Amino acid sequence: MRQVVLVGLMGSGKSSVGALVAARTGRAFVDVDVVIARQTGKTVRELWEAGGEAAYRRLESEAVLRVLAGEAPSVLAAPGGVVLDPTVRAALAAHFVVWLRTKPTTLAGRVHVGDHRPLLGDNPAEALTVMARERADLYRQVATATIDTDDRAPDTVADMVVELLADEPAEP
Repeated sequence: MRQVVLVGLMGSGKSSVGALVAARTGRAFVDVDVVIARQTGKTVRELWEAGGEAAYRRLESEAVLRVLAGEAPSVLAAPGGVVLDPTVRAALAAHFVVWLRTKPTTLAGRVHVGDHRPLLGDNPAEALTVMARERADLYRQVATATIDTDDRAPDTVADMVVELLADEPAEP
């Protein structure tokens, strides 16, 4: 079963758009950040501080790979850094992946620094600019389609994803 996977940086709308797409397509919605928090009982920041970035990235990758292997059709809001893992990138090739591309300046206005945003530090705009530059090629590599979200409401972006899905050829 091809899963629908939304990728992009934090603040690009993966969770809000994903929930809308799931509702419109009758698929389950899976937000990996929420799955990890429920599984561990800790916030992203707590996990990051306890085990570092590498340990958290392993949790992300394992959670994404579990959903991708699942038989139930779902819409997955993937963590922004999951494309850093070559194993996940390879697994994404078999699925319908939409990159929600958003300018770092727009993202900086959308994100709220808190427990679940340890990578932003004291300068979210600068951190997001660096992440965008470092990850753009990886997002492009895994994406079946790309939607720019800067001036679009989640409802509009969800409609665009559903339309793209309707144009997808049926699975053999």
